[in-house]
Amino acid sequence: MSRLVFLHAHPDDECLITGGTIALAAADGHRVVLVVATNGDHGEVPDDLAPGEDLVARRRAETEASARTLGVERIVWLGYRDSGMTGWEQNADPANLMNASVDEAAERLAAMLDEERADLLVGYDWHGGYGHPDHIAVHRIARRAAELRPSVRLLEATMNRDRMRESLALARAAGMEDDGWDPDGPADDGNPMGSLESEISLGVDVTAHIATKREAVRCHASQVSDTSSILSIPEAAFAFVFGTEWYIDPARPGPLRMGSIVP
Repeated sequence: MSRLVFLHAHPDDECLITGGTIALAAADGHRVVLVVATNGDHGEVPDDLAPGEDLVARRRAETEASARTLGVERIVWLGYRDSGMTGWEQNADPANLMNASVDEAAERLAAMLDEERADLLVGYDWHGGYGHPDHIAVHRIARRAAELRPSVRLLEATMNRDRMRESLALARAAGMEDDGWDPDGPADDGNPMGSLESEISLGVDVTAHIATKREAVRCHASQVSDTSSILSIPEAAFAFVFGTEWYIDPARPGPLRMGSIVP
């Protein structure tokens, strides 16, 4: 069986774009390790923190619950601070992921790949899906770690912008509430969301594990603004929108094929 390492920027990032793939791989007997680069310091602070509990502790506990749900066998925390969105004053903190040395972070990741005898590393596409500074940093760190360990296959998780348009059109045709969001509009870095289907190498059908994926999202209850609107989507619509996960293979560009991340 294979040993798979998923690198994500923040607590809860593991769910929506790779949660189904993780659950599928774990169910098939592969070892899955989740590496979380930051502590999620700038997430939404819940009202029910216990005495002595802070947001970082809560989000770590939520990630542990999500990981158990998905079948992750190990979580590694790199410990960088959340950089916040582009242009926030918090961007200047030298302890942020966006300000970390790519080489240093990649060396730490590469050492962990050695420890796990990893076969596959999953990072993000060139702008982390939507341009968040920490997601861009994850892309760079994963790319560098793959250069340091060329025996480890690299895949880059992304979002399919063509499918986003299709989903929006169907939602509008069904009379669902429309907030005017446009996947072709500027995201955090000014670029559109995700990638065009023509740029994507691999689609993974995760509908058999969609309930597990949805439950993993539910584990991140503190991030109400992120999760509540997603969990309010009817189950059938959730399966349509999130039932396929998308990857770019830098070593094997398109055309798009459907399959598994494990050869």
